[in-house]
Amino acid sequence: MDYRHYAEADLPGVLELCAMEGWPSLPEDPGRAHRALTAPGVTTVVATEDGAPVGFAQLLSDGQIQAYLALISVHPEHRRKGVARKLIVTALRLAGGLRVDLLTDTADGFYRSLPHLRMSGYRLYPEYSGPDRYDPGVSWDRGRKVPNPG
Repeated sequence: MDYRHYAEADLPGVLELCAMEGWPSLPEDPGRAHRALTAPGVTTVVATEDGAPVGFAQLLSDGQIQAYLALISVHPEHRRKGVARKLIVTALRLAGGLRVDLLTDTADGFYRSLPHLRMSGYRLYPEYSGPDRYDPGVSWDRGRKVPNPG
């Protein structure tokens, strides 16, 4: 297994991993995806086998202290073999930083297996309009909470 910086030739494999996870944001616009994976302050690493990506991680970092794990995916055939752990370690080493923050809705067990401090977090959508995910009596209108009629 090779762990290295992402290159544009890795994009099809990375998009395939995203599609397998059910993540539409990168696959829906490959050009935007490449720009996001190579933006200033972003370190994207891939784990490859025979030159093909089997995992990737995207880390945002100030290069000194703070890093944020934005995306990580490992092909199901390569899970539970240390690939995700190595992706995180490699990305942080390349990006710079002392710690990694993240949000997860599917991998609590994996993250609990790493040295960590559990904290509460939020994912904000400042311009969201639609029903509240947790309170059926509330909706949102362009980022403002409004009560549902009735």
